[in-house]
Amino acid sequence: MENNKLIVPDGIVISKIYYIRDQKVMLDSDLAALYEVETKQLKRPDDFMLRLIEKEYSNLKSQFATSS
Repeated sequence: MENNKLIVPDGIVISKIYYIRDQKVMLDSDLAALYEVETKQLKRPDDFMLRLIEKEYSNLKSQFATSS
């Protein structure tokens, strides 16, 4: 049997990790892209994720703007 798994470079994965509430987290949209699935498939288990408060979301948006 042939193994057709795609290997994602470490640097790409690492660049998608953010620190929120002293935890390393990844955005659902980034995970979905890495696993090539729809975002809604990742949202099934409620304990799988945390929800950002408005201030955290704003801080994250400013990180994107800074890195662009």
